[in-house]
Amino acid sequence: MKLFIDDANIDAIKELIEYYPIDGVTTNPSILAKAKKDPRETLLAIRKAIGDDMIIFAQAVDLSYEGMIQDAHMIMELLGKNTVVKIPSTPTGFKAIKALKKEGITTCGTVVYTPMQAYLAAKAGASYVAPYVNRIDNMGYDGVAIVKQIQDILETNNMDCEVLAASFKNSQQVLELCEYGVANATCAADVIKAFVKNPAIDAAVDDFVSDFQSLTGKTSMCALD
Repeated sequence: MKLFIDDANIDAIKELIEYYPIDGVTTNPSILAKAKKDPRETLLAIRKAIGDDMIIFAQAVDLSYEGMIQDAHMIMELLGKNTVVKIPSTPTGFKAIKALKKEGITTCGTVVYTPMQAYLAAKAGASYVAPYVNRIDNMGYDGVAIVKQIQDILETNNMDCEVLAASFKNSQQVLELCEYGVANATCAADVIKAFVKNPAIDAAVDDFVSDFQSLTGKTSMCALD
């Protein structure tokens, strides 16, 4: 499973990339709004922070077909290679995905709440579909189960499209989808940090250092010389 940061906080992105095996960054208009800057400035800062080899996802905001195409072109011009344009999985979005596919622009069908949305976005030519796990849960359904169903549909129909699971509230949701073989997950910075936030882990690491120090008086192998 590839792991993406679902955030536009540059400091958080830099920290996670330094310490964790991150594959890229995803954004949406709401995430960009939290930065309280020109969204183009924020996206460029993210691109600079992650480099040209990592993937960045940015969303077309205009809801008209023509506007989606224009937004997609602007995003690609702004961010360059390894950029994926997120398009809402709506009838107008499917039309835009088909057109952008013909242009060679990689898209992600986003705002996915149902398996049929994902199926149609994939069939239209999206390379990714992004179901919202926690938001589906909040509607009274099982978000993890819906994502698994989408994964099965894509595999059964041999569709050239991957799931980009999004909107997580805890690491258990990510773990279940990782175990199931979902190709991509995007999580907020605090969710990623929670993957290994465990007092038992910290205590075990401290015990190892303490035992070594009791034996040698040192806290490093190199300090033994």
